[in-house]
Amino acid sequence: MSNFKNILMINYGGIGDEILFLPAIKGIKEQYSEAKITLALEGRAKSVKDLTNLVDEIIEVDIKTSFFKKIKNILQLILKARKSRFDCVISSGKSPLVAIILFLTGIKERLGYKTKTSFLLTKSVELNENQYAGNMYFDLIKSISNSSFKLPQIDINSDFELDKNFNRGQYICIHPGVSKMSIQKNIFKTPKADFWTDLISGLLEKNRQVVLFGTKDDKDIVDEILKNEKISNHKNFFNYFQKTKSILEMAYIMKNAFCVICADSAPLHVALGVGAKIFAIFAPTNEKKLVPDIQNVTVIKNDIPCRPCLWHKRQFNCENSDCLLINPKMILDKIN
Repeated sequence: MSNFKNILMINYGGIGDEILFLPAIKGIKEQYSEAKITLALEGRAKSVKDLTNLVDEIIEVDIKTSFFKKIKNILQLILKARKSRFDCVISSGKSPLVAIILFLTGIKERLGYKTKTSFLLTKSVELNENQYAGNMYFDLIKSISNSSFKLPQIDINSDFELDKNFNRGQYICIHPGVSKMSIQKNIFKTPKADFWTDLISGLLEKNRQVVLFGTKDDKDIVDEILKNEKISNHKNFFNYFQKTKSILEMAYIMKNAFCVICADSAPLHVALGVGAKIFAIFAPTNEKKLVPDIQNVTVIKNDIPCRPCLWHKRQFNCENSDCLLINPKMILDKIN
């Protein structure tokens, strides 16, 4: 195998997508321990650098913009790649345009998925989407790395301290929201606020401490939950909405929890990366592609015949979205 020293890896999407890409980065770093790893990503996911020591540098590329701005940003990436003298580039993009862009960078070794333009790549692999996404990305590096696949791992130092009121290993973390971008596209992956209110009430009745997380994207659903004064005024309820200083702090709190309960969203992958016990709610999306089949992850779903449908059958939710009709008892009965 070649002895690469300066490697560019490209993966667009949200923070969850970048966490799913970490096994591929780790596989490269294990094979080429002295190599500098640069990750090109969307600005909304740049905090992934706080979660791992595998990435030396990031390049922000805004591809969720107008057509002409997108072209400009891609051209800037090509120019930067040419100037940086990378000796290898690996991209997770599925479009035939990817191979053209990689070819224009002038980088000698170019890896990507097979498309009608993949003759412009030096190595290409079949895209197998019928597997855990972490494995799908890892397929890209198998031809240049002898490393074995490992689940995403988030690096946490010991600088954080738990809230003095938290009972380590006993409190339950809840993140009820999904990204605003999903909602704006009519992609709904989390039950309505009533579900979360009933779930939290049930946990408090079991004398469990509950820590509620959320970002500004989750304000609407969090506000609905907090309207319930029996929750918001309860001694065992801790409102951490927009209170963590970083995604790494949230990861630390999740790591020390009894469990994490969330929908198909970025916090799911954060929780997975710290080895937390997880109850993951899935509705229109396919859990087999987004969580590994491991003991500490329990998938909660309304297993109706038409799900999962999102992405391979439709690009947004159907009118009924019956897959979101999940009973909180499906989780409460599993927690003593």
